[in-house]
Amino acid sequence: MTHSARRMFELLEPICLVTYLADECNEELAALGHRTYWDGYFASRAAPLGRVPAQVVHAAFYSFADGEVARHIPSAWETIPPEASVAARERGSAASLRRILGDELADSPGLVRAADLTTKAATTAPTEGRMMYAGMLTLPVPGDPVARLWHSATMLREHRCDGHVAALVGARIGGTEAHVLDALARGIHPPESFGRLHHLPKERLAAVMDGLRKRGLVDADGRFTDAGRETKQRVEALTDELAVPPYDALSPAELDELVAELEPITATLMAAGSR
Repeated sequence: MTHSARRMFELLEPICLVTYLADECNEELAALGHRTYWDGYFASRAAPLGRVPAQVVHAAFYSFADGEVARHIPSAWETIPPEASVAARERGSAASLRRILGDELADSPGLVRAADLTTKAATTAPTEGRMMYAGMLTLPVPGDPVARLWHSATMLREHRCDGHVAALVGARIGGTEAHVLDALARGIHPPESFGRLHHLPKERLAAVMDGLRKRGLVDADGRFTDAGRETKQRVEALTDELAVPPYDALSPAELDELVAELEPITATLMAAGSR
């Protein structure tokens, strides 16, 4: 089942990425009055948690540097209700999917079936220790199949992210450190040039790299050591293992059917770069 969880991540991730890469979601959030991309990002993604302080969002999201969340939360909610941001994110993401997929695929029986099976998996997992997933589980499931597919795929993404955070905490890998290891796994060198890192203060990045060197996870040149590569692989393997529970709701035949129905959808999105 860990192989199935990894395969489902590969199939669902391009669906979720339209929220962050395509134009429609950002346009919907900007139309509400969010001043920047990141205002809309934090306001809409964190909204299912309720009007919690920045410290709670920082803990749940895990991967942002100190102070980054506080630049947007709670100020992004002061004039725009969280519920409005959630609705705008759903509208924009569904519009992106429909545009990229085209009417023939978006209105196909296969997409409806994929949405139904993804929703079955996404609404049945245990919530213990799954802060972001539990928050999304409180939201209504959309009736429109395209929106429902995006919504349920995003629920499963948040469930996986919750498990990934647990795996990182267990390995004593902080959020910024996780981005370094991710950059190296992607073949990016120096890792400090990674898009999630390059904007951070050089002193902060230097301290993170120094800490990873002292632990023997990167070498003097800022590349993986064997121990660092093994740690990254161990985190990913545990993330896959922790992502299994939602798919226990599907029979083997249903899981095979879901994979088959998602494959043409994902292929179309990947060809477009989810934009």
